[in-house]
Amino acid sequence: MRDFDKWFNEMRYSINQYNYYVNFEKVYENIEKLKIELNIMNSLIGSNNIKQDMTDLFEKYPEILKCIPILLAVRKKEIYVRDEEGEFNFNFESRNYSIEQYIYFMEKTGLVDLIENHIVNNLIDYCLGVETGLDSNGRKNRGGHQMENLVESYIKKTGLEYYKEMYLRDIESKWNMDLSQISAGGTSSKRWDFVVKTENNIYVIETNFYTSGGSKLNETARSYKMISRESKDIPNFEFVWVTDGAGWKGARGNLEETFNEMEHLYNITDLEKGIFTEVFK
Repeated sequence: MRDFDKWFNEMRYSINQYNYYVNFEKVYENIEKLKIELNIMNSLIGSNNIKQDMTDLFEKYPEILKCIPILLAVRKKEIYVRDEEGEFNFNFESRNYSIEQYIYFMEKTGLVDLIENHIVNNLIDYCLGVETGLDSNGRKNRGGHQMENLVESYIKKTGLEYYKEMYLRDIESKWNMDLSQISAGGTSSKRWDFVVKTENNIYVIETNFYTSGGSKLNETARSYKMISRESKDIPNFEFVWVTDGAGWKGARGNLEETFNEMEHLYNITDLEKGIFTEVFK
């Protein structure tokens, strides 16, 4: 029997790598797409006749309209607003209102003040900061990929045949397996993070890393415990769950129940000790 307390105390606080925080390559790429237009708009900074200068600039260079959303930290090409006059949906790829209305939009959102009063000196530098802030929203996805990449590195070490993001129905089709016991009678569209094929067995693997707690962790533990139960009678099929993270401290009880029932529940320390080599047979 494995010792849950010892295993649980091995949970990692973080697995963040250097590129987790900001993907500067993507930030620079997004700025480069608007560099010419932003430089044109830089001519408006500190203008003494901002509305007339904006009108002249938008008439001569209508393409600069597409810069406006990023100045408001918005990635969409359309922005909806409503006021006492009604509802408006401004399109910044293909102008659908008068130039005066677009300038009014910029005035009401604070962009005219930002540019006219020299609050920023360079719109490219300003947008670089905006893009950096927006990119931080991608940390959740990068965090999930970090765990997947880590687990994949240990799968590769086994030298076995494996697949990423494989649907349950594709497993059934590829290896002529009946997985109706875990597919809700064939209605589930479950996708597994990894599938490892050995000479005798199919191993489906789920991975996750939780830095913070929440009800989702309890639901995940219960769900995976149920999959483990339902899959026990499927010939040549094994369910493997690799999880880690300090977030489990708030869901310890449910995780312990699952740990005591699941044969293949592992953490990063288990991977480091070569558990995949022992399990995949």
